[in-house]
Amino acid sequence: MRLNPIVKKDIKVQSRSMRICWGVFAYELILALVFFLAMAIIQQESAYSTNNIYSRLVWLYPVLAVTQLIILGVVVPVRTASAISGEKERQTFDIMMTTSMTPFSVIMGKVMTAIVQSMFFVVASMPVMALSFVIGGMSWSYLLWFLAIALLVSLFSASIGIWCSSLCKKSISAVIMSYGLYVAFFLGTMLPYIIYQIAESAAYYNGTVTTVTGYSYGENVCLFWLINPAVYLVEFFVEVMTGESFVSQIPNIGTGTLQTGGPIRYIASGHLWMVLSTVMFVAISILFLWLAARRINPIKKHGAKNKA
Repeated sequence: MRLNPIVKKDIKVQSRSMRICWGVFAYELILALVFFLAMAIIQQESAYSTNNIYSRLVWLYPVLAVTQLIILGVVVPVRTASAISGEKERQTFDIMMTTSMTPFSVIMGKVMTAIVQSMFFVVASMPVMALSFVIGGMSWSYLLWFLAIALLVSLFSASIGIWCSSLCKKSISAVIMSYGLYVAFFLGTMLPYIIYQIAESAAYYNGTVTTVTGYSYGENVCLFWLINPAVYLVEFFVEVMTGESFVSQIPNIGTGTLQTGGPIRYIASGHLWMVLSTVMFVAISILFLWLAARRINPIKKHGAKNKA
């Protein structure tokens, strides 16, 4: 199998630099601080509880895992947001596009470089993560699931960054645009639910709605959560730690009642929500990669000029 030339070049260059060493050091330092803080909280709670402290060490897993995923979600878009725009600023973009590589190969090379770097940091943290499995008694399969989630987060973040990088001429503009898209996925998908619940609550307390049981078609706005990264991660860790679905336990804000029917209750049963959400995140990532490759395609631009 032939390795992407961009991945080969970038990994070789960065492996010779001290930046990767300092990056791993900073990454491990943050994890160590979070680890000691979590241990202090666990010891303090165990002092006022009859439960064994070892039974609480299992909570190191979600704490350390969420910390790493937050770091990946913040750092990876910055790296890919400067991938194409940085080439334009250094005036090397046109030279890169004259090679035999296709636009999609260029995009995938930049994205794969960022993913390899991020997974290198994640793998370097495995000794710390393993403490919650060795001492806390968790199943080792959850460690593999965490690696898969980290890979998905890296792919999704990198695809957003590379698409913004293909649109912008300046790296700073691409970074700002990447974080703006992040906000759209995090908050924009929650906005329909919030608006619906406010309207439902107002109608209930004003006497317009007299019943709060059963299923309302307005609750379908929760389907937007399938592409919300925060809900995705919360759903995963709640299922791991409690065996229950987080989405199915979301009550109506205005009435405090749980949904009793409709597609939400069906999708939230079992692991169907996680499966559908994963498929949608992968599909969105591929869409961003395709749009980025289409954007930097010089043949497409040349053809458009000829038509004009």
